[in-house]
Amino acid sequence: MPESRYSDLDRPPLSEAALNRALVRPGSLWTGVTVVDSTGSTNADLADAARGGAPEGTVLVAEEQRAGRGRLGRPWSAPPRSGLTFSILLRPGVPVAAHGWLTLMYGVAAASAVRRLAEVDVRLKWPNDLLIGERKLAGVLAERVDDAVVIGMGLNVTLRPDELPVQTATSLGIEEAACVDRDPLIRAVLREVEGHYHDWTEAKGDAEASGLRSAYLASSATVGQRVRVQLPGEATLTGQATGIDHFGHLLVDAAGERHTLSAGDVVHVRPAG
Repeated sequence: MPESRYSDLDRPPLSEAALNRALVRPGSLWTGVTVVDSTGSTNADLADAARGGAPEGTVLVAEEQRAGRGRLGRPWSAPPRSGLTFSILLRPGVPVAAHGWLTLMYGVAAASAVRRLAEVDVRLKWPNDLLIGERKLAGVLAERVDDAVVIGMGLNVTLRPDELPVQTATSLGIEEAACVDRDPLIRAVLREVEGHYHDWTEAKGDAEASGLRSAYLASSATVGQRVRVQLPGEATLTGQATGIDHFGHLLVDAAGERHTLSAGDVVHVRPAG
């Protein structure tokens, strides 16, 4: 007999109707929330929807993602209903050069929401990870689709130690967080994203004027640290991460030279030593 979506009482399903009632309203960024039991990739599905003209503010949530992927195509998986796996569709009317801030903006919003509800110290590892200590709690992946941007996040909520995809990961349950209820968590994340996105677009993508850059730096686990950057082709760069530039690039000072790195330039950024 196939497993019922209600068979794991510790991992109840999300309610599409409840999420729409809570988030979709006149003047809101969010125009519709769809919850599916299973899919290959929410980012891929929403990219197809974007090409078909889906409106800004479309949200797709999957209780299980069979072909999830992170940056550089790295695989990502979790048991059904053990985390939050969802993507959003944005059509930002700001210069394309500023789009590098979207992943960072999403990270700031998600970290703020989780920090407030779950009462855990979530920090941001450039360019796209949410950390508790040195362990990965969530990853964010942004992809351009014509004039749209699709941003997906996988957040580990109730995963147990034996369910973690890698030993360097963690979950809110493992960290004994104050909240492991996915419904208020996804609502809080989307409301925080809406607020930061509004401020950023109102400032025409200017991260300094919108307050985004200062908010990111306040939560950064990377800036101010000595880091070892793995570059494509096995090359490495070791130096001090000194800041984030106007386009969301990481600044690293090494051997008397300043290096400006985009997310596409790096394979890994890790603490040095």
